[in-house]
Amino acid sequence: MNYILALVMGYLLGTVSASFIVGKLTKNIDIRKHGSGNAGATNTLRVLGLKAGLLVFFVDILKGVAAVLLGRLLAGEAGGMVAGAASVAGHIWPVFLNFKGGKGVATSFGVLVVMFPAIAFIQFIVLITLVVFTRFMSLGSITAAVLLPILLVLFGYSWLYVVYGAALATLIVYLHKGNIARLLAGKENKIGSKPKVK
Repeated sequence: MNYILALVMGYLLGTVSASFIVGKLTKNIDIRKHGSGNAGATNTLRVLGLKAGLLVFFVDILKGVAAVLLGRLLAGEAGGMVAGAASVAGHIWPVFLNFKGGKGVATSFGVLVVMFPAIAFIQFIVLITLVVFTRFMSLGSITAAVLLPILLVLFGYSWLYVVYGAALATLIVYLHKGNIARLLAGKENKIGSKPKVK
């Protein structure tokens, strides 16, 4: 029963769409109808600017952090894993927004910060480095995701954690399939390439 509660609570936490709320409060827009159409931090940054993008980024991270901590409180380490994964699912497929949310990168990072802090730090450094030098957020996100199961193996985590990380990484990469196609075609948008909403 506690695992089910962890699942439900994690999912509900994930459905809190900071980008949608910020878009409505600041410009009275549905962020999903602007820019890339994605309800996440990157599209918020592109459409609404740096402050809004950073606010959404940190709130989305906190959703993953809170979900894992709540899951652990309810059902131990396994509960944390369940709630963390559910929060990512809630962010990507929020029931209150017709299942159209973001790509789960920041929320996944929040989950990893609690579960694998050293690995999350390495991923963050890799992501930021790639974004700074290429201005492609998608490239940084995809690379960080691919590194996750590799780092879990290198750090000596059990197969259960490796499978968990691989599943999370696979989901993130899959959701970026359009970005991958645009990167290969040289058509991917760079950070700062789109005008703000006036």
